[in-house]
Amino acid sequence: MPKKRTDEERVLALARKQPVLRVKDLTAQGIHPEPLRRLLQKGVLTRSTRGVYRLTEGEFSEKLGLAEVAKRVPQGVFCLLTALQFHNIGTQQPHEVWLAVGREAWKPKLDYPRLRVMRFSGKALTEGIEQHTIEGVPAQVTTPAKTVVDCFKYRNKVGLDVALEALRECWRERKATMDEFWKCAKVCRVSNVMRPYLESLQ
Repeated sequence: MPKKRTDEERVLALARKQPVLRVKDLTAQGIHPEPLRRLLQKGVLTRSTRGVYRLTEGEFSEKLGLAEVAKRVPQGVFCLLTALQFHNIGTQQPHEVWLAVGREAWKPKLDYPRLRVMRFSGKALTEGIEQHTIEGVPAQVTTPAKTVVDCFKYRNKVGLDVALEALRECWRERKATMDEFWKCAKVCRVSNVMRPYLESLQ
C-alpha cells in the first residue's frame, strides 16, 4: 500500500504543477494553510507578493510575473506594451505590467511586479480578448490587432513610433488581418487616426 503523502508534500506537488499558489488553491484541494506557512519558514516556498507564493528554487519562464498578476487580478486584461511583448511584436521591453481593468473596478496594488493600470470601458474592455494560460494560470490578453489599435488610441502614453512599429510588424508577420484592425479601430474609435496608416499597408 503506497505511503500517504503529508500535507507539505501535497503543497509542494501543487507548487510544481502550478508555479503560482494562493491559499484558496490549497483549500480547494482540502489542504489547510498551515503546511504553507511551515514551507515558507523553511525557505522552500517564497512569498512573491501579498497572498501569492512560489517555489524558492526552480526554473520559471520570464512570464512568471504575468502569472502572478493574473492570479491576483483575474478580471484584468494584459494590454499595450505587455501584450506587445507577449505576442512578440516590436522591440518593447516594459519595466512594468500594463493591465486593463474596468472604469469602476478596484485598482489593484501589488508589491511585485509593478503595475501600470489602464481604465477601459464597454467594448474596449471586452472585445479583442484572448484566453491564455501562463505558468498554469488562466489569463486574458488583448489580441494582436486589438493591442496595436490600443497603442494608437494611447499613443500619447506609449508613443506614436511604438504604435507604428507594432502595426508594421504585426502586418508583416501576419498576426492580424486588415478586417481585424478595422474592427478594433471602430471599437476604440480611432478609425480616422489609423486610416492613413492602414491604407499605406495595402
